[in-house]
Amino acid sequence: MQSCQAWCHGNITRSETEDLLSKAGRDGSFLIRDSESIQGAFALCVLFQKCVYTYRILSNEDKKLSVQASEGVPIRFFSMLPELVEAYHNPNMGLVTHLQYAIQREEEPEEEPESNNPPPQLPPRNLPAIEVKDDDIKSCEQGHKGLSDTFLMRLQHMDMSMIVEEQQTLILDYFRTSICLDAEQVQNGNLSLPGLKKLTVAICKNLISEISRVLPALEVCQRTLDQQLSPGIGPHPKQISADPGHPVSFRLEQLTKLLYSIEDKTKNAVFESVGYDGGHRKSIIPPVVFEVKQESLGIPTKMFMKVDVEGGKLHFKKLKDGPDDKYFVHNKIRQLVKSQKMQAKLVIVVETEKEKILRKEFVFDNAKKREGFCQLLQQMKNKHSEKPEPDMITVFIGTWNMGNASPPHNTNSWFQCKGQGQTQDDTADHIPHDIYVIGTQEDPLGEREWVDTVKSVLRNITNISFKQVAIHTLWNIRIVVLAKPEHENRISHVFSDSVKTGIANTLGNKGAVGVSFMFNGTSFGFVNSHLTSGSEKKLRRNQNYLNILRFLNLGDKKLNPFDITHRFTHLFWLGDLNYRLDLPNTEAEYIVSKIKQQQYQDLLCRDQLTMERNDQKVFLHFAEEEITFAPTYRFERYTRDKYAYTKAKATGTKYNLPSWCDRILWKSYPLVHVVCQAYGCTNDIMTSDHSPVFASFEVGVASQFVSKRDPNSAPQGGIQIMNCKATLLTKSRTKFFIEYHSSCLEKTVRTCEGENTEHSDGSIKVWFGTQVQLTPIISDAEYLLDQHILICVKSTDSDESYGEGCVALRAAQFCYTEFQVALTHHGENTGVLTGGIQLHTSEGKPTEKLYDFIKVERDDAKGKSSEPNKTSAGQAHAISNPSYMEVSYRSDNVVAKGWSYSMPPKTLPIARQPSKDTKKSPTGKPVKPADVEASEMFDNPLYGSTRTTPSQGKDQEASQKNHLMPPDPMFGPKPPEGHPVPTPRSRSFTCSESKPPPPAAVAQHKKPVVPSRSQGCMPTGRPPLPAKARPGPAELQAPKPRDYRDSSELPGKQQAPARPGLTQSQKDPHPAVSKASHSVK
Repeated sequence: MQSCQAWCHGNITRSETEDLLSKAGRDGSFLIRDSESIQGAFALCVLFQKCVYTYRILSNEDKKLSVQASEGVPIRFFSMLPELVEAYHNPNMGLVTHLQYAIQREEEPEEEPESNNPPPQLPPRNLPAIEVKDDDIKSCEQGHKGLSDTFLMRLQHMDMSMIVEEQQTLILDYFRTSICLDAEQVQNGNLSLPGLKKLTVAICKNLISEISRVLPALEVCQRTLDQQLSPGIGPHPKQISADPGHPVSFRLEQLTKLLYSIEDKTKNAVFESVGYDGGHRKSIIPPVVFEVKQESLGIPTKMFMKVDVEGGKLHFKKLKDGPDDKYFVHNKIRQLVKSQKMQAKLVIVVETEKEKILRKEFVFDNAKKREGFCQLLQQMKNKHSEKPEPDMITVFIGTWNMGNASPPHNTNSWFQCKGQGQTQDDTADHIPHDIYVIGTQEDPLGEREWVDTVKSVLRNITNISFKQVAIHTLWNIRIVVLAKPEHENRISHVFSDSVKTGIANTLGNKGAVGVSFMFNGTSFGFVNSHLTSGSEKKLRRNQNYLNILRFLNLGDKKLNPFDITHRFTHLFWLGDLNYRLDLPNTEAEYIVSKIKQQQYQDLLCRDQLTMERNDQKVFLHFAEEEITFAPTYRFERYTRDKYAYTKAKATGTKYNLPSWCDRILWKSYPLVHVVCQAYGCTNDIMTSDHSPVFASFEVGVASQFVSKRDPNSAPQGGIQIMNCKATLLTKSRTKFFIEYHSSCLEKTVRTCEGENTEHSDGSIKVWFGTQVQLTPIISDAEYLLDQHILICVKSTDSDESYGEGCVALRAAQFCYTEFQVALTHHGENTGVLTGGIQLHTSEGKPTEKLYDFIKVERDDAKGKSSEPNKTSAGQAHAISNPSYMEVSYRSDNVVAKGWSYSMPPKTLPIARQPSKDTKKSPTGKPVKPADVEASEMFDNPLYGSTRTTPSQGKDQEASQKNHLMPPDPMFGPKPPEGHPVPTPRSRSFTCSESKPPPPAAVAQHKKPVVPSRSQGCMPTGRPPLPAKARPGPAELQAPKPRDYRDSSELPGKQQAPARPGLTQSQKDPHPAVSKASHSVK
């Protein structure tokens, strides 16, 4: 009854509530919605003087409802919501004003069911006349009669010619009378459906007798397999023959389980007898030979390099089949340095027997071969690492709308990332991923059949029998997660869930399934969704996304205030998102012609998902790799040469323009390692009108850290957060406080109420002046620098969240750091939080990560220097954040946009001045100088993503001359061509802020480089996106992702601001190297 009231709006969001009340504009306007903080509670929202006031409605043990109103007002209890609303129409009840005008609930337009070419209906058959007796009618209520009539009408159109007459009579009798009796039984509390049980027993009587005859024979096979191979007598397991009282469905289930059990046990016994372990041994990656060129005295010389991953050696040979000239063991290969200017060039830094560092330069046939070589070398380093736990893994993500058709026999190309787009080289075919996540839509197979199919394909490719982590299915939407057997004990806290977004949000033909788990100390979330189809239903798809975001229940349940976009270190969203090209149907031939010319950017600017993301309506702060493959929908089946963009229907011709419906996006916490290494679609899997899409990721993970220090003697670590100020986009009149959540904290910490200041633009500024001290459970720097603090701004009246964000502790690795974080709630921008953070850890330094092995060198000729022995550095410039919402921090007078990998405390030396500081790696490990060439390092860019777009322009090039970063001492003096010049990666972009950052004090005459929006994959000449109409500060844009280890983000020698409370002697602008090695205390 309550939900039928006009003022009861159900589970609408707080921001929607504010919009509805603001439109009403009259004091005393009100509505009731579900509480976001307490399940089963309500929130009474009232408008007064253009502000929204919220009161919680709670129920006590007796199910009586009461309003949490003003202090001193007697609490009144009510049995029903209408009674409560009626009472609060009276004044002086403790509300800011009495209730006057109910806000009517907006009815959602009904969604038409999709038509997937249903089979033609058979003509009505001449069934025997169905006489319904008066006694039968009297025994059924009117509703039950309607149920019976519905099914009897359907039976009129059923072809029952293949059914014996006896069974026809049984079916007719059930739907004529027995179904009404079953309905009565349910109303009386009996849910066993005796009428249906009687029907199934009668129809399956022969099947039941056959099962009873077959089960004993199968049980003998199972008992035989259960006994050990050596002779001996053991107790016989209990027989599982179906009890005659069990329903038919139970007997069939027992029979199916028994057959699967026999199959599995037979496989294990046979494999063991022949010495085969079923493929659970480690993957065997065969040696791979690469043909390269090496310059000697200016003359290019052809040679060969053989990568032996299993043996852990890199061999150098003059002839492909000749003897080895020299080889280096894995631990003597120090670094791979990719050239940014020459896409096929690679520098290998090795250590000789005399502990000298050599720098060898090679040129591959193409950039794809170079990337394959780098992947094999990275696999070798990982495989032979002495670390007990990995700090990086690879994840395969695949999505495919199967079109209700069985897959072809060969789907290898999907799992090997072969086809169109950013693909992997053939040399990487045998490198297995650590985790495989496969999302399907319109999947006609059963769970067991599909999992066995995928496992078989992976076993053939990698020689590994992968373990099933989770599987979840909603109708024909399915997600499967598989992992290497060696990771079985590293994966825990596995959860799965689903959300229906079909017609009226009750049907599962559209919706999402999700899986989450912990990999050691890192949380992962995966969502596979199938959203509403139809070019014109863009807004409905947006709402599908928001509903999934709100109601998909995954991850740590203690993080209740946060939606799934904040609960995981890494969140991947895949599926048939169904966003189309926003072009008229008359442009179909134009679209096809652009596809044939591979001019995808001209079409992607009209891609609905891209436009909605740019308008911050969906997938806020998510990242997607650049699309360089053709639209994956809608093909003619069994060909990839023709798009079937028209469909004849009874209502006319329906158009399905070629579109990128199938997508993979991700969102990660700040300052974590995540690199997309492949993103494309297959060419040879053609059973569906969609092509499968794949993506490959290199992901950083944290171990389950165990401190080696004595907890009684080790100094207590601490995290100080201070000077926090929130700017909230809300019309609510309430007080606010902040909650800090993290797995590294002993408990959730809550601040005092902040001080509000209202602004004319409609926003509220909240000042939280009190310094907050957070106590971590472990104070080791190695542990803390991998942790994050989740921040939630809540209201005091309803305890509901008004915005969530995240801060990485690594940002405060070296000094007190100011931060700025975008706040979001339920997928919407809700404001900005600024503040400062300071980290105190025990003595020690973090170890180098495995993913620091590959770097990128910018060797632009514009950075020439006549003094190669002197390092040069420029002013810090803006950097876009690689993997999270756009944030910024301030250190001294330098503002760096986005998170940098580390926060160096030292002063940047002025250009062409020698620097005596020891350079550190991004993880804090000092880099030992050696007699090799100097070069600036950038880490792990994506293959094929380093092209300079025309939109980068000459301004960047001119500014690059004045922004040289200090070279890495590992490579010593630079040869005559000059110093490399760091530039922002071309596939990332940073949106301009309303105010430019102040110039750095070290070089005030130089203008900082601020990458423009056009550095992304947007078409050139496109005007900047308009600011959102909602009042408030300039909203932060989600940047195009890139590897956070770009050398523009490596530790430059910046002057850190003085920490609060430090003496003058502690503010030494040139601290000693030994002191800086553990500067976080």
